[in-house]
Amino acid sequence: MLLGLLVVAGLAVVGAGGAPESPDAKSDDGTGLATATFAGGCFWCMQPPFEALPGVRSTTVGYTGGHVKSPTYEQVSAGGTGHAESVQVVYDPKQIGYAELLDAFWHNVDPITPDAQFCDHGRQYRTAIFVHDETQRRLAEESKRRLEASKRFDRPIVTEIVSATEFYPAEEYHQRYHEKNPLRYKFYRWNCGRDQRLAELWGAAAGKGEPAPASGAGWDPEHFHKPDDATLRRTLTPEQYEVTQREGTERPFQNAYWDNHAPGIYVDVVSGEPLFSSLDKYDSGTGWPSFTRPLETANVREKVDRGLLGTRTEVRSVHADSHLGHVFDDGPAPTGRRYCMDSASLRFVPLERLEVEGYGMYVGSFRGR
Repeated sequence: MLLGLLVVAGLAVVGAGGAPESPDAKSDDGTGLATATFAGGCFWCMQPPFEALPGVRSTTVGYTGGHVKSPTYEQVSAGGTGHAESVQVVYDPKQIGYAELLDAFWHNVDPITPDAQFCDHGRQYRTAIFVHDETQRRLAEESKRRLEASKRFDRPIVTEIVSATEFYPAEEYHQRYHEKNPLRYKFYRWNCGRDQRLAELWGAAAGKGEPAPASGAGWDPEHFHKPDDATLRRTLTPEQYEVTQREGTERPFQNAYWDNHAPGIYVDVVSGEPLFSSLDKYDSGTGWPSFTRPLETANVREKVDRGLLGTRTEVRSVHADSHLGHVFDDGPAPTGRRYCMDSASLRFVPLERLEVEGYGMYVGSFRGR
């Protein structure tokens, strides 16, 4: 993390960092430490960017900004308490300035999307800076004005700057979730599209927070373990869950990739294992993305499906065991097969992102095409 020096359109977002805060930013318990509180969507992902900063003594995830006393995770996530998932940072103002904490905050959130962050939607996932004194308020408002003046975004910045209210620490299993459950954390972060969106917004200055495999490491079968059902329900959209885990079928002509003609590959939405290439995609007229063959046969298996529509051949991913769709023997040459897939089971990685997302080995197949 570049502290206090991250640049937006040639302008520092919050100005020089590292300067000691004025006395009213410090606690009155004799330690000289200060507290900062931020909301940036899923609090699992907001703890790592702060905890490694020099001068930060501790980080705690929890709930603040609501009207219910001592809320539980279930209450907050349901959206009825008014709280935001937040991270509280205790820091030494002599070692790190509040300006530097603001730098870390801005570059780890999407500040132009209201009441949502990445795949999570609702007021509980809003972005907010909860200020503890007038010094923090002044610095936060100045940083927001500078960011707006930079004209980096074509939409207004919707991040709230409000007075801090009572902060309730989250349940223990949420604390330092990225360390306790690294594989689930990485899966969530990747599947939620957090790093991809941050890269779009901030470029090289985007916060990292321990990037997930799809942001550089691609597909790693040796270390992939399918997340449990609770994690899948949280990280997948309802349609993705219904299709991949319950063999559902999405509506034809009303899905993400049926009419996608961009070059790239399609990977499993759960695992990231490569499945199909746009080079083998064709318009089958069915309203679903169709391919003549898999990109990696080792990642695809076929299974007899004896359902209400008769006997068909189901296609599933090998490692994530996701339902992908069905294969039929009515496709064009050279294979004569039609792999009719559900967009909800797939994630498209465009050609220009294959290298950065760890799928560079497939770039060569597109040369000269």
